[in-house]
Amino acid sequence: MRSNNYLKIDYNFYDFLSASIQAESYASKTLLNFSPNFENTNISTYSINFKKNKIDITAGYFYTQFGSGIILRSWEDRQLGLNNAIRGGKITYRPMDELTLNAIYGHQRVGFKVSKGRIYGFDFTYNLSNTFEWKNTQLNFGGSYVGREESINIENPTFNELTNAFSGRLDFSQGSFYGGLEYVAKSEDGIPFRNQFDSYITKPGSAILLNTGIALSGFSTNLTFRRLENMTFMSDRLKIGNVYNENVINFLPALTKQQDFSLANIYVYQPQASVLFLTESLIKAGEIGGQLDVFYKFKKNSAIGGKYGTSIALNTSYWAGLKGEYVFPNPDAGLEADYSTELFGFGTKYFSDTNIEIRKKWSSKWHTNGFFMTQYYNKRYLEDSSNEVIRPNIAAIDAIYKMSNGRSMKIEMQHLWTKEDLKNWAGAAFEFNFSPRLSVYVNDIYNYGNAVEDKRIHYYNFGSSISKGSNRLSLNYGRQRGGLLCVGGVCRTVSESTGLTANLSISF
Repeated sequence: MRSNNYLKIDYNFYDFLSASIQAESYASKTLLNFSPNFENTNISTYSINFKKNKIDITAGYFYTQFGSGIILRSWEDRQLGLNNAIRGGKITYRPMDELTLNAIYGHQRVGFKVSKGRIYGFDFTYNLSNTFEWKNTQLNFGGSYVGREESINIENPTFNELTNAFSGRLDFSQGSFYGGLEYVAKSEDGIPFRNQFDSYITKPGSAILLNTGIALSGFSTNLTFRRLENMTFMSDRLKIGNVYNENVINFLPALTKQQDFSLANIYVYQPQASVLFLTESLIKAGEIGGQLDVFYKFKKNSAIGGKYGTSIALNTSYWAGLKGEYVFPNPDAGLEADYSTELFGFGTKYFSDTNIEIRKKWSSKWHTNGFFMTQYYNKRYLEDSSNEVIRPNIAAIDAIYKMSNGRSMKIEMQHLWTKEDLKNWAGAAFEFNFSPRLSVYVNDIYNYGNAVEDKRIHYYNFGSSISKGSNRLSLNYGRQRGGLLCVGGVCRTVSESTGLTANLSISF
């Protein structure tokens, strides 16, 4: 029996003064795959906020984000078991409509404790559109500073206790076109070898993020490019690579399409922002790549659109390591760990996928969604495991039938085939909604192609959910497939398990 429980209370004293407190209980044990730092019952976060006119002050625990989050983001996601709130103080000041200033200080939450490292931050955003009274054009620019200060317990270090990160950003939009560019520079910091400072190298870090696109009626496209080098930024240096996403100061989600079909989430990409010297032939210093989204909706009563219209969504992504020269440490030969990279050089291919979705409404009651994806997954570099490249293909289709009185049903079929790794999978699901408040479902994915007969397992699940107002109860019984669980591009590793899960949410 395992249980995670949260009670959050917000109270407004006046229009300008409010307070918040959250208690958490992990009794008798936390749910599987959650951090061991979550244990027993205790007050987890608390804060008091003063907000009036141009100033906003928070003392206690708070969440915040600078720019896209590539330099700083603190947030909570209970499904991932992630809460990296900062305990300290935050001040937001708006001296004029065009300008917003933010300053923060504190320690990051780790379970019911906080990090050893101290975090400092300052951010500003200026809206030029208001200054020049542009009506159809938006132009904002901003900058951020984040410092992490942590004591160094090694002799004669070649890096400072304070690591500094600076960023600048520019966002522009006019009519149907938009674009944004952000650059981050991180000062030199010690990079431990195999998570120990017995041996280390000192290197700076950097990040480039470019996002641009066009949004028209019935057509849109978006292109994202990102380059990360040594951009893992932790409130405690030696927490690099922890599987619970604790002590993470910045936000580096996977820039790939977030898939709905379960078989499309078996081989998922995780950002490769860290410097890792694993073997002479397996060294990483970051990633480079991006993704492209294209959406088109065929007009109603056209040859392809039909009576109700048809939409097509195409997505493709490509990610690789940074091209450069890498030296693996060899004390006997007098070699120390080192590397140098090219700014826009693409090295070893890590991952790619191309997928297409076709959504078609056939009548006022029937709607279908067809999906196909082909992938390239370099398991050696992405999982630091077997020297294998996996090339899966996934096809899926679902159909929704709407009935009267809010009733509907959904049928889903999936198939994954590949010659590598776990071989072929098949999946199916059925969901019936008796009303917008009550639904039942059953689904299964089956690894029928596994070379080991005992591992040809059905990962079945069935359950129900009922809601009334803002209250919701859900029950599920079944098997959890081991691997990565991802929410919004952020992933954590989960183990295989079988059991009954209940989730109750009450708001009042």
